[in-house]
Amino acid sequence: MLTHQELLQAVPHALASVDLSGWGEKQTGKVRDIYSVDGQRILITTDRVSAFDRVLGTIPFKGQVLNQLSAWWFEQVSGVVDNHVINIPDPNVTVAHEAEVLPVEVIVRGYITGVTSTSLWTLYNQGERKPYGIPLPDGLKKNDALPEPIITPTTKATGGAHDERLTRDEIIEQEIIEKGLWEQVEQAALAVFKRGQEVAREAGLILVDTKYEFGLIDGKLSLVDEVHTPDSSRYWVAESYDKGEEPQNFDKEFLRLWFVEQGYRGEGAIPPMPAEFVARAAERYISAYERLTGLTFNPGEQPAAPRIAAALDAYRSKA
Repeated sequence: MLTHQELLQAVPHALASVDLSGWGEKQTGKVRDIYSVDGQRILITTDRVSAFDRVLGTIPFKGQVLNQLSAWWFEQVSGVVDNHVINIPDPNVTVAHEAEVLPVEVIVRGYITGVTSTSLWTLYNQGERKPYGIPLPDGLKKNDALPEPIITPTTKATGGAHDERLTRDEIIEQEIIEKGLWEQVEQAALAVFKRGQEVAREAGLILVDTKYEFGLIDGKLSLVDEVHTPDSSRYWVAESYDKGEEPQNFDKEFLRLWFVEQGYRGEGAIPPMPAEFVARAAERYISAYERLTGLTFNPGEQPAAPRIAAALDAYRSKA
């Protein structure tokens, strides 16, 4: 783990965006820049954070954690489903296959929790016993483990809005995804989630729920986004949960909680993140990486943008 002082010193150098001359049209998303060139996607994970579907600041090395942790997870689940990775020429960069991304985000949940209007606990607490068309038993309490993991699909994010509830029947009946393909998605998602839960428990964490994005590459189902990172998954510290305490978050949720404490809930003026808090947030991301993988996080050299450009130019010259 980098020292707190090292992380404080890195705060001014957090990677906000990368401009690559001659690398095709650039799209800037909430947490990464995307280039499309030569039939491939160049995914550059930045250090931007978005805890309320808005860019709220930057955290040093966050992009590297997401990129390297996803790469590690792809190896762990390679026997379950293919992924879009071609090459990772830099700690912040994935060269990926172009894919036909499916129009549904797949949320797998192992626990009944959450506070948004579409979360399982909110719906259940309002008396709904078949949220997303899935029957749940009476007597569940907030943060209880579900009898078995369930899939609560939603529409593909557009402009940050991805809370439209869908059911399995709606996906099939409305021909959003063909039945046979959706069954493949369900099988793969639950298998990847099961593997994620096993690895997390070994690391003293609980994989509570997660988001997967799937696509077709040459007609074959593949994972096409980051997987099991602190941004795409909810983790709890197992020790706190097992003791019956309020679960300790080990994911992006601690960012949301900090902003809520400042009086911000996604609208209005965004409060600035003090350097001390940013460094502590970086520690949380890096610690998640190190706990899950058992590896020591190794940051790339600064400055990042020239390093990334050089790595990609070297990759293209070999292609």
